[in-house]
Amino acid sequence: MTAAPSPGTPHPAGTHLTADLSGCAPDHPWMSQPEALRDACVQAVADVGLHAVGQCFHRFSPAPGQGQAGITGVVLLAESHLAVHTWPELGVVTLDVYVCNLLSDNAERAQRLMDQLVAGFEPRQQARQAMRRAIPDAAST
Repeated sequence: MTAAPSPGTPHPAGTHLTADLSGCAPDHPWMSQPEALRDACVQAVADVGLHAVGQCFHRFSPAPGQGQAGITGVVLLAESHLAVHTWPELGVVTLDVYVCNLLSDNAERAQRLMDQLVAGFEPRQQARQAMRRAIPDAAST
């Protein structure tokens, strides 16, 4: 585990959270409506005090034999990013939240963002991971 920096010292470590959701309702608007998913993501980012600086959401064409198609969406944050991938035909969603902690510790905001989005998808099952990310000391490379 990395030691905490002394107060006032910039700390480049980041927080990287992932969630794999299953058992999501295929007809949930966030699963196949890019505008609904985008609005929910941008609102959730604002709700937790992070800062969206750009976004892109793309709905795919249905695969042969499938009536539904998923979405890949990214919200670029001043603090890093949020990525969402949906598969309505499978009831599956993957979420990825990464925040840098250079000027302030954004780990709690990242966790609240993840919690809000997971709750919104209402999955029957979920698997989450959390990683602490860091920039290697330039002097040691």
